[in-house]
Parts: sequence; structure tokens; C-alpha cells
Amino acid sequence: MNIAQVEQNLQNLIVNFSKDTFIFDLLLAYGLPKASITRLQSGNLNLSKVEGEVSWKKKVLFKPVYNEDLHIAITNCKEQIKHEQRFIIVTDFTTLLAVDTKTADTLDIELTALPKHFDFFLPWAGMEKATHQNENPADVKAAEKMAKLFDEIKKDNPDNSPEFIHGLNVFLSRLLFCFFAEDTNIFKKGQFTNAISSHTQNDGSDLSNYLDNLFDVLNTHDRNRKDLPAYLNEFPYVNGGLFEHKHKTPSFTRRSRQAVIDAGELDWSAINPDIFGSMIQAVITPEHRGGLGMHYTSVPNIMKVIEPLFLNELNEEFENGKYEPKRLNKLLERLGKIKIFDPACGSGNFLIIAYKELRFLEIKILLQLQELQKAATGFEPYQLELIPKAQLTLAAQYQPTLFSRIELAQFFGIELDDFAHEIAILSLWLAQHQMNQKFKEILGESTPTLPLQAGGNIVHGNATRVDWEKVCPKKDNDEIYILGNPPYLGQRNQKPELDILI
Repeated sequence: MNIAQVEQNLQNLIVNFSKDTFIFDLLLAYGLPKASITRLQSGNLNLSKVEGEVSWKKKVLFKPVYNEDLHIAITNCKEQIKHEQRFIIVTDFTTLLAVDTKTADTLDIELTALPKHFDFFLPWAGMEKATHQNENPADVKAAEKMAKLFDEIKKDNPDNSPEFIHGLNVFLSRLLFCFFAEDTNIFKKGQFTNAISSHTQNDGSDLSNYLDNLFDVLNTHDRNRKDLPAYLNEFPYVNGGLFEHKHKTPSFTRRSRQAVIDAGELDWSAINPDIFGSMIQAVITPEHRGGLGMHYTSVPNIMKVIEPLFLNELNEEFENGKYEPKRLNKLLERLGKIKIFDPACGSGNFLIIAYKELRFLEIKILLQLQELQKAATGFEPYQLELIPKAQLTLAAQYQPTLFSRIELAQFFGIELDDFAHEIAILSLWLAQHQMNQKFKEILGESTPTLPLQAGGNIVHGNATRVDWEKVCPKKDNDEIYILGNPPYLGQRNQKPELDILI
């Protein structure tokens, strides 16, 4: 059972609505076993003896309500629950109220709007929605939209050849970039989604060809464009290799075209690239569908790795040299040369967090150099005595640096999964853009995001087979940090040919 099927089942439920069978049809819509629901309907599994009520242990408490306020009714049900039911539902068959007893999420809708809120009951289908308190709702919603889009595209394109699957992975990463770009001032606001809505047929028959043309435009420098329609020529040159190679674009129908538009209508500016990549990977990879957001190393745990490995020492160097412009400039140079290497990088979580933390430290250093310059030129005399006399001239001569010295080319990774490899490259670009915006917000100027530069040295391959020094060359005096959280099934489950020491 996938998300697209669930939504279609709920639409059928509304079209063929029956008060008598509503709760059973609802449970069937999420793929719960027919035999169990037949027993529930006959009364064998129903723990409630009240006529019309359905109580299924750990699954649902359902109560039809007449001549009573629904909100009072659901409050009373919450107080009386005895069998760990996941959901409580009350309805007068015009309005539906529900509570997720695990997450405390609530639903209050017109019953006919149920298909639009298919995600609320997804735990019945084995898909948890909110497994971490610090999960960003935008990430969860985006992951759900992408899951639906992926399901629709796969339904229209049953080809499972390695070539098509790789092309589909690249295609989805391109879509994600375009969604993000139109909400973060890389493109004009809504430019990509509006173009699809305005310039393609409702039945989706020409969307594949339209996207092929658009991706060609995004890969073509302005000076090389000729005789393009204005609505295509308005898109900027992207570069970076994201749109460089031609892949077979999937075919579309009315439903899959609408799924693209629906996904584009989200606000993608609020996503977290460090977590979002893994969430998208979870919904794209069928074996990971058991939980949205569960399959990543959390930011606090990543920090437990990078802080003692290199970040604490860099921050200590900053504090120790806080009033010495010579040491601060030397630290800036060091940040621009550090290499970070994750040999099993997944969708890039460790690399992204390391990148963002180094950029934040760089901003702190530049702000401090500005403060020292103000002090040395008399704008802040109370700090003057803190600067070594031999460095007063250096401090006074400081000019604001408007561009970051930290480049994505300093970040290296190996990833076996094709889609995760594409998402790691994309997520690093998204993180770079967000940090460029933060840099501009604090310091006034920043490196333009477009055209994209090299998107990190992320290699698609098996880390136990690839020569690490070819991925991340080790030169004299290089400062390289190797980190990550590689998958490990345990020694008992290893095959002899994988029992390798690195």
C-alpha cells in the first residue's frame, strides 16, 4: 500500500459513502487486513458493546455521534480509552474529529475533505509521521508530497531498468532543486510551478517534453541561448552539472502532473537540507517507508562527532586569538583548506552539518575582524588595549570580506545508493545557498548562488572497493577529517568477501 493508493481509496470511500460501513471502509483504505476487518465488523474483534461504536485494540476507537457536541464527545472518549487505541474518531457524518493518541495531533474537518488529509492516518499503513520532537513540519510535509509524486510517476512508468531508475533519481533531484529555487530567490517566486501550470496540458501528455526543454535551458548560458520563448528564457543559467547530462524524463498523466504542481505549491524555503535529504530518501526507497524521518543521524549526534574531531579546537583557536587580527586571518585561511570526508555519506548529513558549522565560524571571525577594525580606527576605543600594538595597523587596514573562503569542493563523500548520492550533491547546494543568504543577511554581501559551482566531490560507489585517496587526494600538509556513520549489520551477518579491514 502506497500513498497514492491510500488517497485514491479515500476518494472512492467518499464517492461510495455509507454510514453503516464507513469505519470499516476507512480501515481498508489504509491496507489493513480484510480478514481482520471482517472479524471486526462481525463483532469478534470489537471490544465495544455500544451499538455503532467500534473499538479495535491498538488501532481505533470509533464513535458515531448524534445530538451531542463532537468536541465534548471526543474529550470523553480520550478519558475512557482502555486498549491503547492509536486513533480516536468521532463523527456525525458531516464533520469528523480525530486524535492521534501517540503524537497528540488532532484533525477537525468536513468528512468530504478526508482525502486531502490522508496523511493523518498513515500509521495504519505503517508510515509514521512525527518520530522526533525537533522534526521540521515543512520537512515532513515535503517528504509526504514527494512520496506521493514518486508513487504516481512509478505507476505511469513501470520500467525498472538500472538506466531508467538512475535517470528517475536524477530527475527527482532536479525537481527538488527547482522547487527550492522558486521559494528562495534563486528563481522568481513560483516561477517553476507556475510555468508548468500555464504551459502544459492538463492531461500531462506534453509535460515530459516541456521539462526536457526547460532542463536544457537551465544548462545553457545566457549568451548561448537563441530564439527561446520568453517564459523559458526568463529562467537563469544554473550550471554546476545538475542539468548537464541528458536522461529519459518519465511520462506523465493528469494525476502525476498534478502531483508535481501540488509539491511545488509547498513553501520549500523552510526545509532543512541536513535532515530533508534523508527523509526524501526514506520515502523514495520502499524498504525505508516504515517511518518518515527515522533514517538519519540526528544533528545532536552529528555534533557529538564533529565537535571533538575538529570543531572544538577551531572554536578554541578563535577564542584564543579573538583580539589578534593576524591569528584570525590565519584561521580563515585554515578554514578554506580543511577537507571533510565521509566514506559512507548517505544523503550527506555529516557533510552538510560540517559545512554549515564551518560557515558559521567563518562569519564569527569576519564579524570580529570588523569589530577590531572599528576599535583600531577609534570607533570603539574601549577595546583598543586588547589588540597587540604590533597588530594595530593590520587591524585598522582590514576591509570586509564579502565572499566565503569555504567551498563545496572541500567536502568529499562516497555513497553506494544512487538516489542518496544525487540527494547528497543537491543538499550541499541547498545548504550553500542557505548559508550564502545568512552571510548576506549578517555581512551585507555574499557570493551569488548562480551559476552553481562544483557540488562537492561525492562519488557513487562502494566505499569498501573505491580507493579513498582517489576520492579525497591526500597532499602534504593537508588537514583531512574522516567522519560518518556507516551502516553495520553486525559481524554475524557479514559475508566472507565483505570481511575487510580498512
